[in-house]
Amino acid sequence: MRGPTELLELTSIIKRNREILVSIHGSLEDALEDVIPRIGRTSTSALIPAGLLENYYTCLETIMLRISQHFENDLTADRWHADLLDRMRIDIEGVRARLLDDQTYARLTELLKFRHFRRYYFEMEYDWDRIDYLVSVLRKTHSAVLEGIDRFLAFLSALG
Repeated sequence: MRGPTELLELTSIIKRNREILVSIHGSLEDALEDVIPRIGRTSTSALIPAGLLENYYTCLETIMLRISQHFENDLTADRWHADLLDRMRIDIEGVRARLLDDQTYARLTELLKFRHFRRYYFEMEYDWDRIDYLVSVLRKTHSAVLEGIDRFLAFLSALG
């Protein structure tokens, strides 16, 4: 663990990215309620929610990475995305609190898989059933993610 200045910096990064998560979630809901109904559910319009789902997970992963760097900083190079997510559900007694509960972790695993797919699959044919499923996962998970972040911020506050 690092010093008080780095703790304040970590807190600021987490708070800023929490705001971004809320904004991305709102943009996704707006797109699904307004934009997609106007333009239709096509393979091209599926890029909108697909991109927002990817951005949401990437923003959350940034929070997790900063936490890991501050407290642990020893992710393996070959599976670091999955290892990072896994570590965020672990409470390391005397070191740091967990960020995610087990149910949130399981749901976020779906978003991690999609993010990986989206980053390396360059075809334009997106399956709307899969997009709908992932949106439902995010809807079930978003408030738990925010609650986890808020609990973690309270933990950081108690350290400082």
